[in-house]
Amino acid sequence: MHKASKSTRIDDLFKTNQNQEETVFEVQERLRKMSFETMRKKAEKIRPQIPEPKEHATLELPDGKVIQIPILKPVNGNKMLDIRQLYTQCGHFTFDPGFTSTGSCSSTITFIDGNKGELRYRGYDISDLAENSTFSEVCYLLMFGDLPDQKELNRYESLIVSEMFLHQKHIKMYEGYQKDAHPMAMLIGMTGAGASFLHGRTDIFDSRDRENIQIKSVAQVAAIAAHSYRNSTGLPLVNPKKQYGFMKNFLYMMFSNPMEEEFNINPKIVRALEVIFIVHADHEQNASTSTARISGSSLANPYSVLSAAMGSLWGPAHGGANEAVLKMLKQIGSVENIPQFLEDVKNKKQRLMGFGHRVYKNFDPRATIMKKMCHDVLNIVNKKDDQLLKLAIELEKIALQDEYFISRKLYPNVDFYTGIIYNALDIPENMFTVLFAVARTIGWISHWNEQLHENLQKIGRPRQMYVGKTIRQFIPLSSRAIKQDSQIQDIPKKSKLTQIPIL
Repeated sequence: MHKASKSTRIDDLFKTNQNQEETVFEVQERLRKMSFETMRKKAEKIRPQIPEPKEHATLELPDGKVIQIPILKPVNGNKMLDIRQLYTQCGHFTFDPGFTSTGSCSSTITFIDGNKGELRYRGYDISDLAENSTFSEVCYLLMFGDLPDQKELNRYESLIVSEMFLHQKHIKMYEGYQKDAHPMAMLIGMTGAGASFLHGRTDIFDSRDRENIQIKSVAQVAAIAAHSYRNSTGLPLVNPKKQYGFMKNFLYMMFSNPMEEEFNINPKIVRALEVIFIVHADHEQNASTSTARISGSSLANPYSVLSAAMGSLWGPAHGGANEAVLKMLKQIGSVENIPQFLEDVKNKKQRLMGFGHRVYKNFDPRATIMKKMCHDVLNIVNKKDDQLLKLAIELEKIALQDEYFISRKLYPNVDFYTGIIYNALDIPENMFTVLFAVARTIGWISHWNEQLHENLQKIGRPRQMYVGKTIRQFIPLSSRAIKQDSQIQDIPKKSKLTQIPIL
């Protein structure tokens, strides 16, 4: 019955409204136009629109020249000075290390109000999404701009699961890694290697190809992460199962026992991972997302873009912060040691990890969600008396009553409780950032896609303020004075074969 109806529908495509026969070429062209129109409508939902300026700021330079700078008012958030024409108008650049006051792009994906502690994906509050949605729903939302109905969600998740396979030659590359290679190093390398299986067969300017890439990215980064974990532990690699959803498949591919047919995992743990992934799915223009956008601005292969973003995420000040929190709590050891530890923090002898955020100046809404989830998970795994959790709660309590930390607006961020949850689930510390990367992939690839939709596409090219030497005269090697002290560190090199130092 299904085949007959499908055949009839295809036959009908060869007839115009006037019941005239069409050639195969004419049908293909009509379908192409229909597909293009569908993708155009999708694109309009997520393409950022720069608002027209309704007011201007006046800038007077030391030479007396006065220029007008347009002021842009976004849908939400602070007004922005549009300085795109600044150099043309006055020959000056702006200096803003770390982009503390600079917007590098416009976006329709994520909004953050740091003063109010608000985070929204496509207009939906993060607490509503964490409480009511699945990670696959959020992926769909970030990709397409709207939440799916049940039929759409089923189809979308089936597509993702169907792509959670790697090419056999791709899998063979794991053999080149040391047995103790960090899973994050494998994730970065294997994701970058994915470009070799995509190169030349994809048109990144075709929105249909980009949609396919987005789905593949979410699925295959999860597969690479799971395989990287099992490769590091010596366990055989596992393929996904059709009957499992995305999140259960990911956990199955990581943690399933090769001696057991079924993968029995508490649904509440699956749900906990869903929530963790939801709150990590995107966070506007952080270091790794900005890296993805700059890399993507050169029209690089999307897997190269993801690999670059992962490299940025791996830094301890970014994605590695939750691992650092766990190490800090273990270092403190007991509640009695908290006062001395905080004194050492004030005296710059220690760092308080998991507190403070560049954007949030009130509280991190993700931390509120993670704190509750932390209690729930520890109850599920019968670790409600976990010493690390007790230590974290007391550390938070004492720090938030201390004027030193209050005045500096140092509140717990999302990393503070995430590491405790992973630790309670027996997830190794070297996998913490890997899980972060899997969750954030949908954010990175959505920004990449949005960037290619924009009419403002330009290669990222920041300026610098040069403060080095002025012009110097070149001196031939034979005429240069002999240096009294070498500037090269005296590090003995060792032969790869004998490990004997090379003099």
